[in-house]
Amino acid sequence: MSKYILDTDHITLFQYNHPKICQRAREIGNASIFVTVVSLEEQLQRRLAIINKVTANTKKPEFLSVAYYKLRATQDFFCNVKLLDFNDAANTYYQNLRQQKVSVGIHDLRIAAIALVNQAVVVTRNKKDLSKVPNLPLENWSL
Repeated sequence: MSKYILDTDHITLFQYNHPKICQRAREIGNASIFVTVVSLEEQLQRRLAIINKVTANTKKPEFLSVAYYKLRATQDFFCNVKLLDFNDAANTYYQNLRQQKVSVGIHDLRIAAIALVNQAVVVTRNKKDLSKVPNLPLENWSL
């Protein structure tokens, strides 16, 4: 049985019920689908940034409740999926990739390290960058 890790972009599409991603997820089954603590970090950072922006914008106070609703929905989502950690093994792999000067964004490289340690396929639309990571299997479920 293969393991599939949804990258942050695919998680967002899944949360908004992208039909092809939802269909593929049903075909694969929940037991084989994972997300990473790195994606949790990215989504929480975005949600908190939006709350801060709305708070600072006194002209749009009605958006504050929506921003908090989305923060809660994000928390609920991550409580109901299988979350893979950025543990010591992933950190070692990540540092190795950085020493090899693999030219990929920090968060993507951390997700790649988690995937490689867990022998998982990264599900992403970002094949352009992630294909630079040696031996990293990739799929795009949005096509």
